[in-house]
Amino acid sequence: MILIMFALLFLMIGFGFAIWVSMGISGAIYLLIRSDVSLRLIVSQMVSGVNSDTLIAIPFFILAGNLMSVTGITRKLTDFADFFVGRFRAGLAYVSIVVSVFMAGISGSAVSDASSTSAVLHPIMKQRGYDDTFAAAINSSSAVIGPIIPPSIPMLQIGIISGISIGRMFIGGFIPGLLIATILWIMVTFQAKKRGYESVEIHRSWSKFGSLLKDTILALLAPVIIISGVVFGFVTLVEVAALSIIYILLISIFVYKSLTIRSFFKTITDTAIFSTSIMIIFAVVGIYQYIVSSEQLGQQMLSLIQTLNLSKNMFLLVSLIFFLLMGCILDAVPVMLIFFPVLLPVAIELGIDPVHYGVIVVFNLMIGLVTPPVGALLFIQTKIAKVGINELIREMWPHITALVAVLVLITYVPSLVTWLPSLVF
Repeated sequence: MILIMFALLFLMIGFGFAIWVSMGISGAIYLLIRSDVSLRLIVSQMVSGVNSDTLIAIPFFILAGNLMSVTGITRKLTDFADFFVGRFRAGLAYVSIVVSVFMAGISGSAVSDASSTSAVLHPIMKQRGYDDTFAAAINSSSAVIGPIIPPSIPMLQIGIISGISIGRMFIGGFIPGLLIATILWIMVTFQAKKRGYESVEIHRSWSKFGSLLKDTILALLAPVIIISGVVFGFVTLVEVAALSIIYILLISIFVYKSLTIRSFFKTITDTAIFSTSIMIIFAVVGIYQYIVSSEQLGQQMLSLIQTLNLSKNMFLLVSLIFFLLMGCILDAVPVMLIFFPVLLPVAIELGIDPVHYGVIVVFNLMIGLVTPPVGALLFIQTKIAKVGINELIREMWPHITALVAVLVLITYVPSLVTWLPSLVF
């Protein structure tokens, strides 16, 4: 029966139904066929799916990232990074990586980071002679850093449904995020030399540095405030998300004077629409969570793993392949919310640290954002860079390979994820 439910889910998605519609209908049909439940139970499970105070942090972090974009703070960070690394061969590609690391400490959303950073960087990259597909590819792959370095909306989502410490997962993402930045940096170095990109002469002086630092110091403090608040427990996750918005609003209104009433309300509207698309998935996932629990799917999966006699390393490999494939054909949110609670007990039983498993699953699914056929970041870049999707996909393969290499590394060297949280907590 449960296989029929998943078959119906994938069939509806294949016919073009929205994710939440497919999940809601397939889950509701499954429960009604069982005949021992009522419509009232379906509604109550949908309510329980969004009945979490921590969920409030998600729209707050999204709003913080959007405000950074519309108030021009992203542009200031770009100029600051350009001062240091823009003079190198393909320097703006390095700028994309550096700015993505900074932005990762604010919004926690790959889509938000890609939209804001690419909108600023791509016209400049084109002006300096970069290929459109190359620019779009590095802007896509560097945006994957966003949900890995804290705060991270996907890690927040996993923590809510699984009970894993969100703070430990946040800290666990630091080293993997920096590893992604490092391997992308190395890859860009080779690609730039192969393509014959030249270095650019950029005027550098102490006076210019002082001016840029004065203009960006408050923006640079934003991720520090957010991360330190979470790590040291000065405030709750929701409170630090709200404080980040207040901080960005204050510097935008009184220091940079870049926020208008019109742009503010447009940002609020855009954030509300995007947040709603996430919350409605959480609601219908409540139905799936009830089904998974009542059918004891986790215990069945554990029994299957024990029957197959899979080792810890083999289970990690199977998980890696499974989530990579799921990330290619489905949105990351439903995949995490449906399958992670099922596989987590198996991982723990095999001796895998839950924080480690949570981080690698998030990273795994974020790679899906840059892989065909439904990679969200790819479609964002095709609109911004005005390139064909097939051209961009061809350009993306070295980037995808680099990301998978980091994924394999942190999967089989768990200390890269667990060492830092063990020091902090």
